[in-house]
Amino acid sequence: MKILHVSPSMDPKLGGVCQAVRLIISGLSTLGVENEVVSLDASDAKFLKEDPFPVHGIGIGQGPWSRHPQLIPWLVVNLPRFDAIVVHGLWLYYGYAVRKAIGEITGKKPKLFVMPHGMLDPYFQRAAGRKLKALRNFIYWKLIEGKLINMADGILFTCEEECRLAREPFRPYKPKRELVVGLGSDQPPAYTPAMAKSFSEKVPELGVDAYILFLSRIHEKKGVDLLIKAYGELATKKVKGTPQLPKLVIAGPGLESNYGQDMKHLAYDTLRLGSSVFFPGMLTGDAKWGAFYGCEAFVLPSHQENFGIAVVEALACAKPVLISNQVNIWREIESGGGGLIADDTMEGTTHMLERWYSMPDTAKKSMVKNAKDCFINSFEKGPASRRFLEKINSL
Repeated sequence: MKILHVSPSMDPKLGGVCQAVRLIISGLSTLGVENEVVSLDASDAKFLKEDPFPVHGIGIGQGPWSRHPQLIPWLVVNLPRFDAIVVHGLWLYYGYAVRKAIGEITGKKPKLFVMPHGMLDPYFQRAAGRKLKALRNFIYWKLIEGKLINMADGILFTCEEECRLAREPFRPYKPKRELVVGLGSDQPPAYTPAMAKSFSEKVPELGVDAYILFLSRIHEKKGVDLLIKAYGELATKKVKGTPQLPKLVIAGPGLESNYGQDMKHLAYDTLRLGSSVFFPGMLTGDAKWGAFYGCEAFVLPSHQENFGIAVVEALACAKPVLISNQVNIWREIESGGGGLIADDTMEGTTHMLERWYSMPDTAKKSMVKNAKDCFINSFEKGPASRRFLEKINSL
């Protein structure tokens, strides 16, 4: 089978969709599937040469719609080479281009699948700061995106919660098939001392102190402000004579943004947490895995998270995860005992950190084992890849 994946970009710095595309292709390749990607990246972008599968960079899309005039002609010529096409994500020109290109093809046409990656979550229509974007999406759905969703042979979801939530925000929503295919991750590389050294070089002030880890984009959607305020409240309440409070490492891209700078100001200037909270920026390679392996637990009080690849990577490293119930895989984690779940509020985040802080060592050790088991049972790449291929082949 040959599958073409259509992605807005494959730039690793963006994470999210392109990271999911790489995981999906990695798993499908082991099952004999041939994969190619077409993206709206510059054809000479260095990162396009680093993947073990062909990536066709059409060129950077122009304007807020990311339109590129060469995409439809490229698709019309190349789509007949494939058995299936998967459109990853929504709301940009490339989805419209795929629909138009399929309409222009005579003869063999590939099966069309759309994988929203959480972009049909009602959060995006309800969030207070997104009123104009919500109106734009409503109009865009009526004119363009709803046609793509309802003509596709199947809509692919990473978990049951995503599938359920996708039915809420737009009408008419009448996909031919809703297919929960999951999303799997690789086993992490085995721990090496070089990983700890690489991470330590990014945060030398941390030393050998225990810490909990946030590793994601530093963005308001991720609840970073809740985490810092909750941690600050816990630090203030800490009773003399109790064990030392773990430090907090907030790693990820976005530190240079206005929001990122506000978070540093909140931690250092407002709450005076300079010796307890660290911002090492984006971590990759050995530094990233060193951060995972060295932490007590992973924390993500996100307001909306479709899957949370970093959450799964933490589980794979046998680390309990402290997450909000807006991370769509929270049910699988709760049932597997791999972490703690709370509301995405100040009260919920504070209580979650307090529960972890006061948990007996025996209970923490039990949760460490559960975390690894949860990864193997629900999120390992092999089973997810087979499920993905079986769903597509069923058509």
